[in-house]
Amino acid sequence: MAGFLRKRDKQERAAFQLYATAVAAARDPFLYAALGVPDTLDGRFDAIVLYVYLLVRRLDGEPQPAPALAQGVFDAMFLDMDINLREMGVGDLSVGKRNRAMWEAFHGRSAAYAAAWQDPPALAAAFARNVWRGAQPPAGSADALVRLASTQAARLATLPLEAMLNGEARFLAAEQAAR
Repeated sequence: MAGFLRKRDKQERAAFQLYATAVAAARDPFLYAALGVPDTLDGRFDAIVLYVYLLVRRLDGEPQPAPALAQGVFDAMFLDMDINLREMGVGDLSVGKRNRAMWEAFHGRSAAYAAAWQDPPALAAAFARNVWRGAQPPAGSADALVRLASTQAARLATLPLEAMLNGEARFLAAEQAAR
């Protein structure tokens, strides 16, 4: 039993470390200043969703325990969202509903990005629809996000799975990845 718990603890730590890496990447000022991702709660949520999606996408294509780690990253994200909602003063009765709405948004965006992944114009349209909530994105920004996502996914693909299972991942600076 103790071995199972240690293994679970290690995987949980790795998931939280990967999630923290995604959050740090989503905070890159270039996303907001140069690409015009809205610097709002919604815009920041969408930036986090993009980076978490990239991690989950990479891990889901591997054998166990990688998909379980992908689930752990997802769980870490929504535990963090729950905590943040509470810190913002959202009442206990509303937290669950809001968290559920964000959970559904994550899955919807993930499905849209996965369906459009091989078609850059379709992926740019999915980003425009989700990141800018249907508003007109700044010129070239949706295409830059496609380049960023593709570059970051390619970088994750080069990371040894063992490193990711240990919670190690690195993203390029957004400006570099969006070129």
